Amino acid sequence: MKKTRHAKIIEMIQKHDVETQEELANYLRESGLAVTQATVSRDIKELKLSKIPLRNGRQKYIILKQEDGHLGDKYIRVLRDGFSSMEMAQNILVVKTVSGMAMAVAAALDAMRFPEIVGCIAGDDTIFVAVRTVEETQALMDQIRAMLGNL
Repeated sequence: MKKTRHAKIIEMIQKHDVETQEELANYLRESGLAVTQATVSRDIKELKLSKIPLRNGRQKYIILKQEDGHLGDKYIRVLRDGFSSMEMAQNILVVKTVSGMAMAVAAALDAMRFPEIVGCIAGDDTIFVAVRTVEETQALMDQIRAMLGNL
């Protein structure tokens, strides 16, 4: 039951901008799972979900691919250390990095499993990030800015 619930939680936070435990519990109930607030709270801790700010002042839960408890922070640190700038070209996000850091930053972006990202191609200091739509490219830029602390 827990595996099913965890899979559904991941699905819900990838589909919706879930800001609170109550919202997540409601989505789970709507999908047929009987959950309590305490269960959802434990699941969030077990899945090591993080919150990022959105452009509209709200926040949302995200899941970072984690083989150990601190990899999510490491990916964000790699992104912060290597990032120089980004520019949108329709549904392609062009990310400029410190020389030699593009592969590491691309790997970090891939590991964060943003649902908007189809894939990344990295050179020495430039990454082409293929995104599904123009709207999702803008949303991805907002999320990256939030993670970088609006650099």
